Amino acid sequence: MARAAVIDAIGHYLPEGRETNDELALRMDTSDEWIRTRTGIRARARAGDDEPTSLLGARAGRAALAGATVPDVDLVIVATTTPDMKCPATAPVVASELGLAGAGSFDMNSACTGFLAGLGVASGLISRGDARAVLLVGAEKYSSIIYPNDRGTAPIFGDGAAAMVLRAGDPDELGAVGRVHLGSDGNLWSLAHVRSGGSAFPRAAEEDPHDPYLRMDGRATYRHAVARMTETCRAALADRSMTVDDVDLLVAHQANVRILNEVARELGLDAEKSLVDLTDIGNTAAASIPMALSRAHANGVLAGKERMLLTAFGAGASWGATVLQWPAGLSQETSRNSGDDN
Repeated sequence: MARAAVIDAIGHYLPEGRETNDELALRMDTSDEWIRTRTGIRARARAGDDEPTSLLGARAGRAALAGATVPDVDLVIVATTTPDMKCPATAPVVASELGLAGAGSFDMNSACTGFLAGLGVASGLISRGDARAVLLVGAEKYSSIIYPNDRGTAPIFGDGAAAMVLRAGDPDELGAVGRVHLGSDGNLWSLAHVRSGGSAFPRAAEEDPHDPYLRMDGRATYRHAVARMTETCRAALADRSMTVDDVDLLVAHQANVRILNEVARELGLDAEKSLVDLTDIGNTAAASIPMALSRAHANGVLAGKERMLLTAFGAGASWGATVLQWPAGLSQETSRNSGDDN
């Protein structure tokens, strides 16, 4: 009998700290109007010094597990660009914090595409019977890799985590995960990168002070993000013999509002069918898709049965897309947390 990974529960965690556009304007040449008109962001979530990525991920994981129907999970995957340390992985720390020591665990770093990459891996493992249930976490503390005065990155990225429990089920069930289309182009690695600290560019005493932090070519990233997400969305729809007319909701990586609007326009989707969830928290990278889903679910936006097109573009460059139908009857209360002001 065919098996599929099915969405069983979802939850998120946002730190209480916020940095507003006006606060950013106190330390760099920018303004609230400049940021809002270009990104759609008014504030970004900021974790405290005592809130590493593992803590954000564990709190989101706990929220998701509280609503799960499965008794436990046998694998924890953490999609992140900002691990607690270069070594070891952050996933074992998250698993232990959740009382899941002994479960398999590993990190995935595909930048902002990380959650979709993790979804594809988790789905494959469940479909093969190698896992019965998986906790998939997207967790980011991007403030740890942002150069404080970089006008191209500091206004964009926020901190936070969201998690999804996937269980074995039937391919025809609501919430069943089908094929996740993934792609990459390593020739575009310089679009967004942290130069120093790896084996190719070790830390040096005379390095540029910006080298340990994220650099991003905003204009080029915009162009490639729109093209690749549009392209892979069309492939995902064709794979399911669907057209844009069959899509109820586009849930794209929450990069900035201009990219979200342009992808919807290129696909021929009405703007109101594109979920926007970055105004008060910023771009939470690998956490942004499950964060948008969890917050929409908690706020009653998702009733169940919505046909969704999920897509992302991230550093690498990497990209992906998949189609699914949102399950009905998921617990709503466990999607909320004290750091979420919506």
